[in-house]
Amino acid sequence: MEIQGIKSLNGEIKVPGDKSISHRSAIISSITGQNVIIENYLFSQDCINTIEVLRDLGVKIEKTDNDLLIHGAKITDLSEPSGVLEVGNSGTSIRLMAGVLASTNFMSVISGDHSINNRPMKRIIDPLRSMGAAIFGRDNNTKAPLVIFGKRNLEGKRFDLPLSSAQVKSCILLAAINADGVTEIIQPEISRDHTERMLQYFDADIDFDGKYTRLDPAKKLVAKNIYVPGDISSAAFIIVATLILKCSHTIIRDVGINPTRSYFLDILKNMGANIEIKNKRTISNEPIADIETFSSDLFPVEIKKEWIPNIIDEIPVLAAAAAMASGRTVIEGAGELRNKESDRISSLCTQLKKIGVDIREKKDGFEIIGNNESCITGGTVESMGDHRIAMSLAILSLLSKNKTIILDSGCIDTSFPGFKYMLKKLMA
Repeated sequence: MEIQGIKSLNGEIKVPGDKSISHRSAIISSITGQNVIIENYLFSQDCINTIEVLRDLGVKIEKTDNDLLIHGAKITDLSEPSGVLEVGNSGTSIRLMAGVLASTNFMSVISGDHSINNRPMKRIIDPLRSMGAAIFGRDNNTKAPLVIFGKRNLEGKRFDLPLSSAQVKSCILLAAINADGVTEIIQPEISRDHTERMLQYFDADIDFDGKYTRLDPAKKLVAKNIYVPGDISSAAFIIVATLILKCSHTIIRDVGINPTRSYFLDILKNMGANIEIKNKRTISNEPIADIETFSSDLFPVEIKKEWIPNIIDEIPVLAAAAAMASGRTVIEGAGELRNKESDRISSLCTQLKKIGVDIREKKDGFEIIGNNESCITGGTVESMGDHRIAMSLAILSLLSKNKTIILDSGCIDTSFPGFKYMLKKLMA
């Protein structure tokens, strides 16, 4: 991707469907035993990988435009795959599907690319084993590929998780749907609740308040059609670009504003961002709204550690905002960034420096000395194979008078297909 600096962004758009909700809608719909239509599904590479894994398990899935028709199967109707289940670069796919596969009656092997097979998997292996699952992983049961011998009579348990993680919590819940007895999950901090909301929408007997979740599997799921809202993590890049470019004004329609995902909007508002949330409503048990953004003069703000689990995907684009906020911004307690598509702490620090950002690496975060007089120099940078790093670099490069070349930018399609075309539309 080559980018030359521009003057402003203006216009009205819709961003693609929410990645987290798309994954969950396909997976949960596939085990209801009923048909479900999913509107506005995100056909990014990660979410396509989830569909292919489900098809390899015998689930019939049909695509029409941006919608999916899923012919749901009961857990007892899933079939043993003939080969390895491949998730590519999708951590959500491998961790959530491990919960489903743990309660089947067959053996399966699930694997991913080099990045996935080096991410920590002990965090799902241990709780699944405590429920009675037979699951094994590489490197002394800490990494993928995972070998899973499905077991029908898993046991509901109480889990006090040492680290808040929506993927770990969701893996446990998907195993608990077909377990015997109640499952309880307690986390130290609030994490995303899309799985809980969708199970509740499907009439599951579930209670949750952010840190505590309780599921009784006695009540069976009742499938309903789903609308996937626009992805707020994708919208974040357009929002920040609007804020840091002069004379800019954008409206993003139909964006999911789940309270466990919208902390970053509060952070931006505390930085002086002029953002308005309009037309709030609820669809498929998820809050949705339109987000209107105006050019703003930003200043640094304290980012609390307890917010980190709910802004983990937005930290790269918050770094872009901090680079344009005069003063010192420090992000700490974000060590989980080192276990993403790339080591995002290292990637941000090495690549943002190349285009002129004053950023300093810390063990579990970084420090940025921002400058609202554009310091972006342009040059050649690398995405590190990480879609959010690539998009953060792209957003800052809009401020440079010199050309910026982002190598390996095709990884953006992992979460935001059509990103550069949407930017071009708003530039026009």
